[in-house]
Amino acid sequence: MPLTIPFDTTYLSLPDRFYSEVAAAPASAPQLIAFNRDLATELGLDIADMSDADAANIFSGNDVPSNAVPFAQVYAGHQFGGFSPRLGDGRAMHLGEIDGPAGRVDIQLKGSGPTPYSRNGDGRAWVGPVLREYLMSCAMQALDIPTTKALAAVLTGDPVLREQGRLPGAVLTRVAASHIRVGTFQYFAAQRDVEALHLLTDYTIQRHYPDATDPLQLFEMVMQKQATLVAKWMSVGFIHGVMNTDNVQIAGETIDYGPCAFMDVYHPDTVFSSIDRQGRYAYSNQGPITHWNLAQLATSLVQILPDTDKAIADFTAILDRFPALFEDEWAKAFAPKLGLAPSDETTLLAKDLLALMAEKGADFTNTFSTLDETQTLYPDWHARWRAAAPDDALWQKTNPQIIPRTHKIEQAIQAATHGDFDPFHEMLDAVKSPFTPNAAYAQPPKEAEKVHQTFCGT
Repeated sequence: MPLTIPFDTTYLSLPDRFYSEVAAAPASAPQLIAFNRDLATELGLDIADMSDADAANIFSGNDVPSNAVPFAQVYAGHQFGGFSPRLGDGRAMHLGEIDGPAGRVDIQLKGSGPTPYSRNGDGRAWVGPVLREYLMSCAMQALDIPTTKALAAVLTGDPVLREQGRLPGAVLTRVAASHIRVGTFQYFAAQRDVEALHLLTDYTIQRHYPDATDPLQLFEMVMQKQATLVAKWMSVGFIHGVMNTDNVQIAGETIDYGPCAFMDVYHPDTVFSSIDRQGRYAYSNQGPITHWNLAQLATSLVQILPDTDKAIADFTAILDRFPALFEDEWAKAFAPKLGLAPSDETTLLAKDLLALMAEKGADFTNTFSTLDETQTLYPDWHARWRAAAPDDALWQKTNPQIIPRTHKIEQAIQAATHGDFDPFHEMLDAVKSPFTPNAAYAQPPKEAEKVHQTFCGT
């Protein structure tokens, strides 16, 4: 095999109730769609002699490296508020971990076939969600927002049956700091498996938060990471769409790009996900939902502390600081978008602008990238902003001109479904350079192009 991946998988040192060993379903005719060479280099992989055919076979799961022990992780989760005690990787297979120049990461195949956690699903992915996650994760990386990363996308040659009919099957190779989730802790907490909770907590501290001396410090650090992450999402108009606790990664990266979207027209109550009928994960509710999700993590961690009443009081005291922490992170994320230092006045300016944008139905991205032009629409606000003496160089380099707009993603997916991947590759080039003007990707959708709902990949 031309590519050797130096796997060193520490997760397998945990008891076997944390995972199940699995094998990928064979792909009949794997074909490489995309390979992230920059990421491969960052990971320290020697890809000099790897052909596209080699990559297709490896990253479809057909050729498993000899030193890999593929497995699927088990976890639980609150899904739209309802608790599911046993979820897990239903369509994903971990090849393993590598400890490279950029640190330790997981390499996972997503859409590789059924696992013990598939819950009667086929474990497959069709090409649409694979391309969406590839585009989204590359865009987020370019925007300097913590995210899992796409290493490869491969057609399997096998159709996948969905409501829309027979669709081309595909596999995404995802790289993450780890795939430990809030739901991983919930799985063992629901079973009152205190030993496993201790092991998982110790492992998480060692791998991600070595400065934490106990579960309370671990929780506080996770809370900080989540507050920072979600505030950054909101600063670019991103809506995750399915912030279930099994989609909240402990390391603080954006994970599981399902029915996600970047807003075009700004409104705080915007929802894209077809399954979010009550607006639980609406744009403006992402901060409060993060608070709620963190409370579920705290509830799990309480079990491993000796004095339950004291543990509840201590975790509650930390959780009670979240609203102020999130407000502070939100202010830090939005202040540079106005070219100003964080302050109460800057926060008020940002919130007033958003209110005006909602009233006028303004495009989120284009409004911030052309703040000088707000004088026409919002003259009073513009005068206040200019009086605050913004740093023009700062806001111009902070506000992206290009985001992965949903209608352009859908156009790329439609073309790919019929075998044309040029629109995908053109869009990929654009979203990797979000601060570079590109007229083809900067415009909001026309009325006939608007996408009002996004869908999960399952």
